[in-house]
Amino acid sequence: MRQNPSPFWPRAIILVDMNAFFASIEQLDHPEWRARPVAITNGLTGTCIITCSYEARARGIYTGMRLRRARELCPELIQCPAHPERYAEVSTRIMDSLLDITPDVEVFSVDEAFLDVTHCQKLLGPPEGIARLVKHTVFAASGVQCSVGLSGDKTTAKFAAKLDKPDGLTVIHPAAARARLADVPVTELCGINRGIGDFLAARGVFICGDMARLPIGELARRFGNPGRRIWYMCQGADPEPVRMHVPPPKSIGHGKVVPPDTRDPHTLLIYLLHMSEKVGARLRRHDMQAQQFSIGLLSRAGWVSDRFKSVAPTDDGQVIYQMGKQLLRHTWAGEGIHQVQITALDPRPANNQIPLFAAGLPDHSAGNQVMDAINRRYGEFALAPARLLHRSDMPNVIAPAWKPFGHRETILYRDPVRDE
Repeated sequence: MRQNPSPFWPRAIILVDMNAFFASIEQLDHPEWRARPVAITNGLTGTCIITCSYEARARGIYTGMRLRRARELCPELIQCPAHPERYAEVSTRIMDSLLDITPDVEVFSVDEAFLDVTHCQKLLGPPEGIARLVKHTVFAASGVQCSVGLSGDKTTAKFAAKLDKPDGLTVIHPAAARARLADVPVTELCGINRGIGDFLAARGVFICGDMARLPIGELARRFGNPGRRIWYMCQGADPEPVRMHVPPPKSIGHGKVVPPDTRDPHTLLIYLLHMSEKVGARLRRHDMQAQQFSIGLLSRAGWVSDRFKSVAPTDDGQVIYQMGKQLLRHTWAGEGIHQVQITALDPRPANNQIPLFAAGLPDHSAGNQVMDAINRRYGEFALAPARLLHRSDMPNVIAPAWKPFGHRETILYRDPVRDE
């Protein structure tokens, strides 16, 4: 007598993907905007679209498009300044609600999360039912809809989630994953960028079904363990586990778009000080210091940048600012600048000891502690160097990699064209 196959899966992974997250929250908060084209910009003076609603996307509008062009395509477009604190609040509620389903949650970005529900099946039932529960839970926690992909590995679940948007639920059974991906271009899978795609194309791998003909060792020799993972990803068998812990940061940086073609040194110094203080404050918030910094100015011709090394590891914005002044004095040739960027390249836990050869450096630690305490209570830059009174009034924008815990919880400045 033939037995019915078990409804339980040997491995079940869910990817939650919020639908036009920022725009959906604005439509939730402004019911009169529902079913209307909405574009989110960095403040009312922002000229570049951070994201937009599905109604706007249907009119040909996309992330990174200039607002002027978007209005040509859609004169009735509603411009809305970003409210990053609100988006962070809703994201945190969503991620917390998912922990009621399983403790195995990986916050992938501000609007995406992986859930490993393999061990929840005896309690909550087959994976398809858990996926429906996830959709209900997210909507109850946030008031906005999501799309869900369900499969036996992370890559296939993420691919599935984007197949039916908005408000979709796509299931690819683990046993069917390899066949389902066979005709999919390899570059459509998360993590396979153009460079890797070119490497694969040169070896006859254009779609996932081609991968079986390429020895796994060839990818391993070129890319190491990530290459081995790519080989399995294309065959619906991504071995990557759901990771609950945020790894230590490899870098901590802040960038800011400046008025186009800025040539005034005084203005650039204000922006450099602003970013220096933000990097320093973020290092201190997470009890970290860094010794190597990359500082850059973006012109039409490319980046005017250099690397600097402080005498000792530091978390002091004033020390970082002095490096920025060196770049302006010795490297910048007066060309028009469009963006500034400061990045701590080697953040590490602070040892809170002054090295022997750094004894002559100015010690601003006491003042920084007071400034941080006041700013935590009354808001960012409630207390700041006087020069920052003239800083840009463009508001913070939440970073795509934001997470509601750890070192990524800070709402960051970023360039929407570059990061989205």
